[in-house]
Amino acid sequence: MNHARTYILLAAMTGLFLAIGALLGGQGGMIIAFVIALAMNAFSYWNSDKMVLRMHGAQEVDRDSAPEFYDIVAQLANNADLPMPKVYIMDNPQPNAFATGRNPDHAAVAATTGLLEMMSREQVAGVMAHELAHIKNRDTLTMTMTATLAGAISMLANFAMIFGGGRGRNGIGLIGTIAIMILAPMGAALVQMAISRTREYAADRLGAEISGRPMWLASALEKMSRAAGRIDNPSAERNPASAHLFIVNPLSGKRADKLFSTHPDTANRIAELQKLADEWGTPGARKQVSPLHNAGTGPWDPRRQRPAGPWE
Repeated sequence: MNHARTYILLAAMTGLFLAIGALLGGQGGMIIAFVIALAMNAFSYWNSDKMVLRMHGAQEVDRDSAPEFYDIVAQLANNADLPMPKVYIMDNPQPNAFATGRNPDHAAVAATTGLLEMMSREQVAGVMAHELAHIKNRDTLTMTMTATLAGAISMLANFAMIFGGGRGRNGIGLIGTIAIMILAPMGAALVQMAISRTREYAADRLGAEISGRPMWLASALEKMSRAAGRIDNPSAERNPASAHLFIVNPLSGKRADKLFSTHPDTANRIAELQKLADEWGTPGARKQVSPLHNAGTGPWDPRRQRPAGPWE
């Protein structure tokens, strides 16, 4: 159902893009804009992961430099039947994380130092399972496509004065042009945010299946949501277009499940995870998936040189 809704929303955004192109420039203008959009999509497909990691100052780590964190991601990737993604750490006090990459073979997960310092090992595992769920569902590519289409629609809106400002063949006039300039980007943003919220719920569920413990993620979401409200994320504030990539909204003042929110309400997400734990009939556990050894409830050192014990 979530995938069907995502495809419908993508089709709606594509239809909006084509309709605006036809209104502003007729068939010729639509073709030109479509070619530009294709070029933008191609560039994003090959380079979006590098761009977003660079803009957030992410540094790649391995088993030698961050053994516990790396091994958690490795075990979760094995649970999810995914290739091992590249692993990054961002020097950022806000507890948060995201995944990026065009497909599972070219994927990366990134966590902030705030996440690794404030969360228990179980909570970190719950968060990273969620990010691997985005990779398995190919949400990273979907969100790149929607962001690019939204950008293309905004580009068309900026062209409105050139293509539709007068009594041209489309007859939209000045008022119609102004309406397109205002409403088109707003409509694209609404669709983009609806897709983002839909994919978050799907990743929560699949992430819980990957880790085997829905309440690991639920407890992490509650703690991250509280912290995000009081700890700034400077790189995200500088690059708000990337906010939808993070597991919780990194921008200040946008935590509610509102029309222009990029993320679902945290309380709603926790409630869904609690329902899932209840369905499985145990305190968040799922058969055939074992918890981390030596998993405590307090902070842990992600860069500790002595690796933690293996998962069973």
